[in-house]
Amino acid sequence: MRSYRQDNRSAGAIFMNMALAALSLFINGFGIYLTIQANIGAAPWDVLNLGVSGSLGILYGTASIAISLTILLIDIALREPIGIAMFIDAVVVGKSVDFFNRLHVIEPCRSMWTGIPVMLAGLVILAYTQYLYMIASLGCGPRDTLLVGLAKRLGRLPIGAVSISLLSAATLIGWLLGGPVGIGTLICAFCTGPIMQMAFTSVHFDATRVRHQKLQDSLCVLLRIPEVKRP
Repeated sequence: MRSYRQDNRSAGAIFMNMALAALSLFINGFGIYLTIQANIGAAPWDVLNLGVSGSLGILYGTASIAISLTILLIDIALREPIGIAMFIDAVVVGKSVDFFNRLHVIEPCRSMWTGIPVMLAGLVILAYTQYLYMIASLGCGPRDTLLVGLAKRLGRLPIGAVSISLLSAATLIGWLLGGPVGIGTLICAFCTGPIMQMAFTSVHFDATRVRHQKLQDSLCVLLRIPEVKRP
């Protein structure tokens, strides 16, 4: 498996990978839209997005962008690596969900038996679009970066425990704000990882081999500034 970092050594390659990231995140938004329309409880972060959306009377996408940018600021404060795609992620996904909501592609499911297949279909789409987003190698999502940053600083806790704590906090706050919690929330919490692993295995993709390009390095390429080699 090759490292994808080498693909961003020219401005043209960076723009192509930015387009790949944007397209994959737009389709990723359709996956999220399906998990919400399943109507059996949203994923933990979407419980928070929908809770904020309903409480403030704003669109899902607006709430998602506000939360994503807040998390991105926390990532920067934690001095975690920031990439161009993180900003694309913060904006495109939420507005993609708003776009599909406006089109009324599917109606909310009316039973658990129709909701579960729709939920699982959404999770499969999320998994494959995550793969496409990651091979652009222009940065992880703000929430994934936050998870890694917190795990580094809470060294005594395994990353799994940090992830559970983070998702639990997002779910609790979202639920208190009126976000939908149900069996779908549990499905997302416990099935997202295995479905993503299945998707990555099917395309022979090893996420640990991706070398994401930092924002400052991308800017050096785009502005044709010689990269400073660190000792």
